[in-house]
Amino acid sequence: MKKINNSVLALALFVGFANANAQEKKTLTLDEAVQLGIQNSKNLKIDAAKIEEATADLLEAKNRQLPELKVSGSYMYLPNKPNVNIKLPGLSSEGGSSSPEVHQVLYGAANLSVPIYSGGRIKYGIQSAKYLVEASKLTTENDKTAIAYNVAQAYNNLFKANQSIKVLEENLTASQKRDETFLKLENNGVIARNDRLKANLQTSNIELQLLEARNNYNIANINMDLLLGLPETTEIEVDQNYIEEGEEVKPVDFYVNTAKENRKDLQALDKQRQAAALGTKAAKAENLPSLAFTGGYVAADIPKFLTIYNAVNVGVGLSYNLSNIWKENSAYKQSRAREMQLSATNELLNDNIKLDVNREYQNTDYSKKRITVFEKSAEQANENYRITKNKYDNGLATMTELLDADAAQIEANVGVINAKADAALAYRKLLQTTGTLTIK
Repeated sequence: MKKINNSVLALALFVGFANANAQEKKTLTLDEAVQLGIQNSKNLKIDAAKIEEATADLLEAKNRQLPELKVSGSYMYLPNKPNVNIKLPGLSSEGGSSSPEVHQVLYGAANLSVPIYSGGRIKYGIQSAKYLVEASKLTTENDKTAIAYNVAQAYNNLFKANQSIKVLEENLTASQKRDETFLKLENNGVIARNDRLKANLQTSNIELQLLEARNNYNIANINMDLLLGLPETTEIEVDQNYIEEGEEVKPVDFYVNTAKENRKDLQALDKQRQAAALGTKAAKAENLPSLAFTGGYVAADIPKFLTIYNAVNVGVGLSYNLSNIWKENSAYKQSRAREMQLSATNELLNDNIKLDVNREYQNTDYSKKRITVFEKSAEQANENYRITKNKYDNGLATMTELLDADAAQIEANVGVINAKADAALAYRKLLQTTGTLTIK
């Protein structure tokens, strides 16, 4: 039986070693993780395509101010003999005179149009398209800030899971050693079997907590791999100095004003509003006439009948849709409605920014205060365990009291780590709401 157990243990160690080698370990600071997340973000690839689309719209708007040159030509074959009646004096085919036989016709023309005046539609269209390109770029910058926070949040979860594992592993080792000591004491008749079993139960509870912590760590690690575009087998080692990051928190008005100046979504909305205002002007200009310089060239050849070449024409063309007199300009009304919609959205966004900044400011302040409370609780729990252990060794405390003190000590020490990590994340969330969460 002992040989079988040894074989199973050896096999488990071999499998564990093989799995450890199969995983690539990569140490990343939070800023390095954020950089990777931005480089491999699927959302930013979509944003890049939207910028390309907006740039193409700008190019289309600019093309409207360039000359239009159209060339056309045709060749027609006539299988039957058409009736040709020439009305020019001396050339009439009536009265029995023979008419020319026409079997084919060649025709070609070139037309040139250069816009001179279009009521401002072209100019407004170009300016509006430029604003929309800028809005797309600002939206991308806003998305980068959101991605930076999402990566920080995933990094925070990975950090907390990793730290919990370390604390629980240390306590499990201590608990297992205590079990060995209690087993010897039981064998020597110093303690009752019931007390030794209580200690074993405490060890089992720590093992369960450790299994849960490792499971949380594995899930957090896979989430990070996907966010950063790394293979799912990559094991990420976090920077232990992460929880020390952060600066002294300034008054809340500072962050509100900073948000108004730096929020990219607010700036993008402003560009959209400017584009909409120009769109309204362009729609209004639809009621105005258009003026263009025109030119053309015509050539035709009807064998044995007619040949035309060097027929060049130049002039000025005026275009006006008379139906505008009785038709209402729906495009203008639609554009005005969009302006009002964007104006209301701007007011709502400003209110939301104030709410977001104030909420995250309170959360940051709260998270810092939690650290102080948890540190005090940890000191008390550690001291309580030391006193209880001393009492137990002197027969003045029960096994239950000792194990309860040990469990409280573990929980308090893990709480300190989690509180510090959450405070670091809360500060980054505050920076995100102000639009100043940057990549170092």
